This record gives sequence, structure tokens and C-alpha cells, in this order.
Amino acid sequence: MLNVFYFLSFLAVLSAIMVVVSKSPVHSVLYLIITFFTIAGHYVLLNAEFLFIVHIIVYAGAIMVLFLYVIMMLNLNIETEPHKSTMLKFAATICAGLLLVVLVGSLKGTETLAVNAVSDPDLGSVQRLGKVMFDEFLLPFEISSVLLLAAMVGAVMLGKSEKANDIL
Repeated sequence: MLNVFYFLSFLAVLSAIMVVVSKSPVHSVLYLIITFFTIAGHYVLLNAEFLFIVHIIVYAGAIMVLFLYVIMMLNLNIETEPHKSTMLKFAATICAGLLLVVLVGSLKGTETLAVNAVSDPDLGSVQRLGKVMFDEFLLPFEISSVLLLAAMVGAVMLGKSEKANDIL
């Protein structure tokens, strides 16, 4: 089990690096799909089958199709890409380093949380997720559903043509 974790982690980090290093945007998206599948494999190792399925459907399915669609519509060429100055690259490197320091600092002391989470075999089950969602987080869940409904109605109203309003 530990070897599978190490293999998935190595593959996730390697494919994430390839997302950044790859010259072609389509290849970057394909490496990102590999990264998403390896992260989904970690959910299986944690006995969180529901999160595994949702992760595959939402991220590796819908989001990646959207990314590929946008990349194909933008028609990115190397000739049209503006060249970055050395000062801008240096500033980006400093910002990335500061972000790394903040992330390491925020994760300090979480080792005990990880040990407690792994010791609970019922942690990622659908039953436990439903119980927590409808017991402790019922109000935020209902508020988000009303917001999504309002957004859907707004999108339908914005997408409606003017001629359809004249007929009604």
C-alpha cells in the first residue's frame, strides 16, 4: 500500500512538473489529466470512493474538456506570445518562493492530523459525508443550492433572445 502511495505521488509530481515545462498547451492539458488521475488514486487509498468518482467526473472530465475547448479556440501560437522581461521572470520567481514559504509554514504541525485521519477507516464514506453535510452543514448547503438556482435562472434570462420576449 505504501509503495502504491509513493508511485502515485511520484507520478503526480512528475506530471505536474511536465504541465509547467511542456511547450505545447495541449500536452500540458494531457499531463494535467494524468495529474488529476493520480490525485484521484490517492482518494482510493484513503477509502474515499465518493470523492474519487466526483474528482474523476468533475476535474478529469468536465474541467479538462473546458480547458481543451478554450485552448483550441484561442489558437495559441509561439509567434504571438509576448516575450517576458528578465525583471518580470525574477519577480515571479521571488513570489513563487514566498508562496512556498507560506505553504510550508501553514502545513507545519499537521502531522498529527494526518495520523488521526488515516486511523479512521470510515472517514471518506458516502454515509459519513451525507451525515456531516446534512447535520452540521445543512444551512450552508441549502444557501449554496439557492445561489446555484439563482445563477441558473440568471443564465437562462441572459441567454434568452429578444425575439422570444416579443412572442411571450
